[in-house]
Amino acid sequence: MIIKVAKNEIRQRKHERVRKKIFGTPERPRLNVFRSLKHIYAQIIDDTTGTTLVAASTVEKEIKDKMPYGGNKQAAREVGRLIAQKALEKGIKKVVFDRGGYLYHGRVKELAEGAREGGLEF
Repeated sequence: MIIKVAKNEIRQRKHERVRKKIFGTPERPRLNVFRSLKHIYAQIIDDTTGTTLVAASTVEKEIKDKMPYGGNKQAAREVGRLIAQKALEKGIKKVVFDRGGYLYHGRVKELAEGAREGGLEF
């Protein structure tokens, strides 16, 4: 008997496995990535309190004005730069990168590189 499993379910299982090891602290919060077909979202989360400290996405006006379509690498890099800028304003310099079960390739990689360009360390 063949059981079909959706790609997103596989991704969620990978994410759960990774989350057992990755934990955001107040000194070094977690940079989480979520991508959909049309947009990409990033959050910096303190897992000790369960609060989102900073968030950025292609839905925000700042990026939407620059990039009409949010589902490509250029938009992902802009989101990385924006979240780094917001994090530095709040005094966050070091983060732990949580790729959300996605491969470190394409848009996820571009977001990470954009965040590094913006001044975040991970």
